[in-house]
Amino acid sequence: MERFKKAREALATDYTWNRVGRFAVTGARALPKASVEYVAEKFPIFQWIPLYDPRWLVNDMVAGLTVGLMLIPQGLSYARIATVPVQYGLMSSWLPSAIYAIMGTTKDVSTGPTSLISILSAQVIEAVGEESGSPSEIASAIAMMVGIYSLVTGLLKLGFLLQFISLPTLTGFISAVAITIILNQLDSLLGEPSLGDGTATQIHEVFQRLPQANGWACLVGFSSLLLLTLLNQAGKRWGKENKIIWFASITRAFITLVLFTGVGYAVNNPRGSSDKFLFGVAEVHGNGQEPPSIPKAELLSKVATQSIIIFVGSGIEHTGIAYGFGVENNYVPDQSQELTFLGVANIANSFFHAIGVGGAMSRTAVNSACLVRSPLSGFVTTAVVLVSIFKLVGTLYWIPNATLAAIVINAVFPLISPPAVFYRYWRASLADFVSSMIAMWVSLFVSTEIGIASSVGFNVAYVLLRQVFARVSTFNCQSELEAVLDDARKLPSSVPSDTRIFQLNDVIFLNAYRVKTSVIEAIKTHHAPIFFSAEGQEAERSWSVSREERLAKLRRRAGIHASSSLPPIQLVVLDFGRTNHIDTTACTHLKVLLSEIRAYGGSEVLVRFAGMSDYVRQRFERAGWNMICDGDETGEEGLDEGQGVRACCNVWHAVTDPKRRGSLRIVAGGEEEPKDQLLAKHNESSTPPTPVDIGDRPR
Repeated sequence: MERFKKAREALATDYTWNRVGRFAVTGARALPKASVEYVAEKFPIFQWIPLYDPRWLVNDMVAGLTVGLMLIPQGLSYARIATVPVQYGLMSSWLPSAIYAIMGTTKDVSTGPTSLISILSAQVIEAVGEESGSPSEIASAIAMMVGIYSLVTGLLKLGFLLQFISLPTLTGFISAVAITIILNQLDSLLGEPSLGDGTATQIHEVFQRLPQANGWACLVGFSSLLLLTLLNQAGKRWGKENKIIWFASITRAFITLVLFTGVGYAVNNPRGSSDKFLFGVAEVHGNGQEPPSIPKAELLSKVATQSIIIFVGSGIEHTGIAYGFGVENNYVPDQSQELTFLGVANIANSFFHAIGVGGAMSRTAVNSACLVRSPLSGFVTTAVVLVSIFKLVGTLYWIPNATLAAIVINAVFPLISPPAVFYRYWRASLADFVSSMIAMWVSLFVSTEIGIASSVGFNVAYVLLRQVFARVSTFNCQSELEAVLDDARKLPSSVPSDTRIFQLNDVIFLNAYRVKTSVIEAIKTHHAPIFFSAEGQEAERSWSVSREERLAKLRRRAGIHASSSLPPIQLVVLDFGRTNHIDTTACTHLKVLLSEIRAYGGSEVLVRFAGMSDYVRQRFERAGWNMICDGDETGEEGLDEGQGVRACCNVWHAVTDPKRRGSLRIVAGGEEEPKDQLLAKHNESSTPPTPVDIGDRPR
């Protein structure tokens, strides 16, 4: 009996069980409302369509039409990359845009086949083999598995798992994929027989067979490349002043396709059979959209494991594009909802014999340049592609293979990172450089799966070894220890209402995105945004309501009910006193963070770094940052526009005290003031916000 009493008492006082009980009660009470909100979040169109401005319709139609014209040649080209009949590229392109209009959380992202997904799908198709099914059937099974992985990850809000791949790893991986794509197109560009497998073999056979190349195919292919390049360069040089040149530049793939399809018809049609053609043509077949069918179960099991790398690549690509254009155009995409869309779109597409789909950078950039106002443009894009499927298939038969190869090469060549990027990794961190090289060369000469897995494994091992061999600080006298402890307590006891201080621990690729998100959300929660553009005019209302809803939720959690009384943000201090290590991915995310802070609070917001050790400061400098330390007479106006990161944002100051490392002092503008005087200027608020702590270590 005594034991039972003790067990009951232990259970009653057990912290973990009591906490589980509280969470269970709170969750049960919130479940009905949270369930309704959760389902509503999956269909954002019902949130923004009631606020749709009819004046936006013209922009949405123009953008949808332009992207649709781009999607026709790109769909055909990417199907060719995936080694499926080219007509399936069109069948893969019409449905995702319509689904995105309903489920998307950005106005800019253009979805459909992409070069990255296509090349990864081609590798899986080759590995599975045609004895298991036709290439289109295998591609549909891949799309189904990618959709399942994306849907599960999105519904469970596990999108943060994609951040575990560092930026250098991703850079090397994508560069290797782009080089592989180009090598796979050289046989069509030169009119040669199909090249062998493997990068080394393909390079060898290109030069070996060069004397036997088809001269007519070379003429068509290199003429197509020349036209694409000229239109692209003309758009860069004169596109801003001349709308006709701008439109010709962004639709250069469609213009090239139309022109050389006419050449292919005029030259080859009189010759009768295809074996007499001067150069190979796409020979697009089909009579509209094929009826839907379910992918074979045995194919799903065969491609399940290999589809994981495609899911990871497409997920990172899609969410990265969505986030980048959200920052640029001042709205907040939902990473988990974007993955949910990817799941639904790929699963739905798989029933139509389609290849995998995701967001495409080139089409998204064009969509944004057309000043698209809402995701409604996706319906127009769908209509354009459907017209080509049902009315233009006969015409598309005469597209030269060399022209399709030229369009592919022109599209993927910008994905190859120049040597300067890898040199910056070398300067910033040997570990980041090695991870990028592993991802690039192993993916190029072995396989993409092994390449990215090897690079991620290297990064994980490096992080673990850093923890194993962590450095220990030592002091040889009590005065040194007291000085360090005094500096560590140097945070001000009260903070002005327009100032926010953040304490950071180690920032690496594993947590860089979370740190950046936490900082910007804290600023948005406790401070009001600017409501006027750079020209002094009131900013136009955004199509998206998710930003306001997210802010309202964050402020409710913080106990803020009168948002109209929130002060603006004038000074942000990032305290690196606890930071022992930072990597290239973190530097990139912090660069984006500064642009977000100034987009929200205005260009006059001061961002200052404090408490940096020599090691952390040198990491920033080696990554290309300009660090202006305390007492330096050079102000922001003293920097050239192209110097370091000055071209992207304003200057960042390292405000460490050269005599007492780790102390925090706040610098206003280009002039240094004592901390107490500066705080006294702004200390009018009776209830200043407290500093926000980020990371796992307690304050």
